[in-house]
Amino acid sequence: MELWTTVGRPGRCSWQGGGVDWDEQVFALLDDLEQQAEALYAADRAGELADRSRAEYAAVTLASRLMASIGQELLVEVSGPGQVAGVLQRVGADWCLVHGPAQDWLVRLAAVVAVEGASERSLPEVAWSPLARLGLGSALRRLADAGERCLLHAVDGGCREVVLTRVGRDFVEASMGEGRTVLLPLDRLAAVQSRS
Repeated sequence: MELWTTVGRPGRCSWQGGGVDWDEQVFALLDDLEQQAEALYAADRAGELADRSRAEYAAVTLASRLMASIGQELLVEVSGPGQVAGVLQRVGADWCLVHGPAQDWLVRLAAVVAVEGASERSLPEVAWSPLARLGLGSALRRLADAGERCLLHAVDGGCREVVLTRVGRDFVEASMGEGRTVLLPLDRLAAVQSRS
């Protein structure tokens, strides 16, 4: 049996009796190979994009997610004082300010256990204003300058009513009244709660 036969005119070949030009068969084969290559590239590219997306998300910080959440109502669970609810007003490199119904809370981010209600987005640190890059010490110094009474909440649940007086590199100094002074290491501080 002959697989290739000439049909009608020279140059026109048939494979198993069909009437398709040789060049059409070659182009059909090349089109099929090109589609297969595109499908393989798309599948490989999808995996690469997923890997790249995971790697980029690994660089997202809690502070950058909170920065995108400014103005939103949040529920922040903090080691020590527990749940703090309110509108997120400011975020710094290692702290955030939550305006609650009765008082403001300056929360150290390292003491945050969980956050509910945060934005799905994040704002990278390069887009932050220079003021937002200030650390917890700067925020505490501002409170010390104001000289107002506040509650210092420790991560172990302890709480002291004080007036902040000075802020060192890794501690805060506060007056407890009657000439008593307390030093609290910053890494033990969970939050500062306003008294007004």
